[in-house]
Order: sequence, then structure tokens, then C-alpha cells
Amino acid sequence: MNTKINKVFIMDEVKDYFFITLGCVIYCLGFCLFMLPYEFTPGGMTGVSAIIYYATGFPAQYTYFIINAILLAAGLKILGFKFFTKTIYATLTITLFLGIFQELLRQPDGTLMRVAGDETFMAAVLGACIEGAALGLVFINNGSTGGTDIIAAIVNKYRNVTMGRMLMYLDFIIVSSSFIVFHDWYKLVSGYVILILSMLVIDYTMTSASQSVQFTIISSKPDEIAAAICDEAHRGVTVLHGEGWYSKQERRVLIVMARRRESPLIFRLIKHIDSQAFVSQSKVVGVYGEGFDHIKT
Repeated sequence: MNTKINKVFIMDEVKDYFFITLGCVIYCLGFCLFMLPYEFTPGGMTGVSAIIYYATGFPAQYTYFIINAILLAAGLKILGFKFFTKTIYATLTITLFLGIFQELLRQPDGTLMRVAGDETFMAAVLGACIEGAALGLVFINNGSTGGTDIIAAIVNKYRNVTMGRMLMYLDFIIVSSSFIVFHDWYKLVSGYVILILSMLVIDYTMTSASQSVQFTIISSKPDEIAAAICDEAHRGVTVLHGEGWYSKQERRVLIVMARRRESPLIFRLIKHIDSQAFVSQSKVVGVYGEGFDHIKT
């Protein structure tokens, strides 16, 4: 049993690191394609690195690595090594690919390629969407890109401030700091748009893959409905024994967990068997177990 459990843990870890790597690579690509060439400032430590790059020309990947190294050194002492294992890996991966993509996209005159041409707003939207999706991919696989995450975790340990709220404060300060360099309201507002849009995409990426629903079904034909759902929708059915308060009749209540995309099929099956069935559908935050997501630790 222990050997099997260890194999499961190892496979889960390999999968996590694969998708963390993929997310970091996509994030770096979006940053180098749409942030640096158009002088936008995203949130997080890449935003700080970008501001320093715009002001001094110092390579963003070196700034990102130095700041994270300092934060990691402080965080390791306070929060422990286990908390930062994947953060260290993600930091090194981002540092590496930031340098690689900048070299690949650098033009003969030393500037970075502007793939969206003069469509600066389109560049901001595309950059925010790509970075948000990439970070969502990192987060759902138990990863972290460090930076402000470390600061928020440390503050949360000693103060009654949630990590989410602390991250929001830090990102707002970082984006606002770009005005000191550019004195440009358009770039400042674009930074806020990027920040908000990337947060929305992160949230969508993290929830869309695991959107599930719960059906509660009360019918005079519970056996037929349960058999149809098992055979046609390939979903398990839990039977609860209930009693109608008004009628005082005993009824079997069917509970079904399914993916949201499977809802139309289940509704059709119920309607075909018993069009008078009482059915409620509710959205659930997450479902873990056989046929759904694995429990994350």
C-alpha cells in the first residue's frame, strides 16, 4: 500500500512540475511579447523588474532573480523550506526564460519586437490574458511565482490581513509606481486594466477546469432515472431516503455530482423518464474523488 501511495505522490509531483514549467514559459512569453516592448507594468515582482528596466535599462530577469532571492532567504527562515520548494523552481524557470525570450525577440536596433504593431491597447489585453492564464496554470498545480506571494504570506503570518487582500494592495502600489517613471496617465490606466483583467483570467482558469454541479432529484421513478444516469452519463448516484412533510409519503432522493457540461444530458434523461420529476441543480466549488479532481495537498 505504501509503495502504491508513493507512486501516486511521485506522479502527481511530476505532473505538477510539468504544468508549472509550462505556465512559467507561457508567462515569460506574454511578458516579453506584450509588456516590455509596450512599456506596460503588470503586478508582482515582474512589474517591479519592468519598472527598473524602463528607468535604468537593467535586465528584468536579473532584477526579478535578485529580489526573489532576497525574499526567499527571508521567507525560508520564517515559513520553512517546504513552503517554497516549487516557488524556488518557478523563480529559476522564469528567470531563465525571461532572458531567453528577450534575446529571441530582440531586433537589430536593440529594441524588442512589437508583435501587435501600434495597437497598444490590444497588446495590453493580450498580455493580460496570456499572463493570467499562465499564472492560473501555475496556481492550480500548487505552484507559486514568489515575489509578492512571499511578502503576503509573511504578513499574513504575523498580521490579521488575508493573503488575497495583501496581494491586491501590493499589486496596486507596484502598478501605480509606473507613473513615477513615465508620468503617463495612459500607461498607468493600462496597467490597472492589465491587473484587473489578469486577475479575472486567473480566476476563470482556476475554476473553469473544475466547474461541477450537484443534482437533487425527487421522482416517482428513481430506479429508472438512477440506472439511466449510470449507464448513459456514466455518473454515480447516491440514494437518500426522505419523507414529504405534507404528503407524509416516503421518497427516495437521488444525489448526482457531474461536470457542468454534462448537465444537458442528465436533464434530457430525467425528462424522458419522468417529466414531472422535481429537480434542483446547484453549482459546487469543487469535487474531489473518482471521476473528478485529485485532492491537492
